[in-house]
Amino acid sequence: MRIDLHTHSAMSDGTASPAELAAQARAADLDVVALTDHDTTAGWAEAADAAVQHGVALVRGIEVSARHRGHGVHLLAYLPDPTHPALAAMLERIVAGRSSRAPAMVAALNRAGVAITLDDVGERAVTGRPHVADALVRLGVVASRDEAFEQWLDVGRPGYVDRYAAPVVEAIGVVADAGGVTVVAHPWARGRRDALPPSELAVLAAAGLTGVEVDHREHERPDVRDELRALARDLDLVVTGSSDHHGTGKVDHDLGCHTTDPEQYERLLAAAAAASAASGRATPAVVG
Repeated sequence: MRIDLHTHSAMSDGTASPAELAAQARAADLDVVALTDHDTTAGWAEAADAAVQHGVALVRGIEVSARHRGHGVHLLAYLPDPTHPALAAMLERIVAGRSSRAPAMVAALNRAGVAITLDDVGERAVTGRPHVADALVRLGVVASRDEAFEQWLDVGRPGYVDRYAAPVVEAIGVVADAGGVTVVAHPWARGRRDALPPSELAVLAAAGLTGVEVDHREHERPDVRDELRALARDLDLVVTGSSDHHGTGKVDHDLGCHTTDPEQYERLLAAAAAASAASGRATPAVVG
């Protein structure tokens, strides 16, 4: 059984529609795929219909933009009730921050001498830095999304603008109240172990975190994965593996390049069922 629990569609910063993503998941021989667009559930209905059509199981999720001790944290939320008032309000505030960020980034780039407009960036359910990066590629300012971040959009670069992100402990609680479960995404990616050291992952586990994404392209070194896996075992956290697929917008993240062990997947589903029952909410089931 091949299970990929972290992917993105064009509803956030992927390049395929939710329906196309479901078809691509089937073509990649995946049995289970999770749609986890940034801070939105806008693609859930389309993905669910397509998952049934293509015979792939769909786990509906969200990648929530969060923050902890001044560092950005990505929190994967699986199977929460999207109508839960606190969850809806949290996502609305995050998306509003993203939306106001785009014009501010364009203005900052203009001040730095880059000729770019909001029309070049376009508008989506969630507009963020990757869309500004893609506009810079289309305009010929840079050759790739990665280059756009490195030269213009990362922290300390001319086009960087900060935005609101939810406190991660608060977000874990909100998702739990909405009947969902949470997994911290790629916590030690790009050598950022100091942002979430073992002691802070323990804090998140105590706050109700369900799992940690261990097998990920940006956890390249085997010793990093081994340490995270051992830490997850010590903290009784579910271990997931995922592609973090963004279509053509992110190279070397092909669907299924990393997957979740079926036993760990069953642990995640059991935790989600328990969270749903505890919340009393009508939470989404796995489709297919």
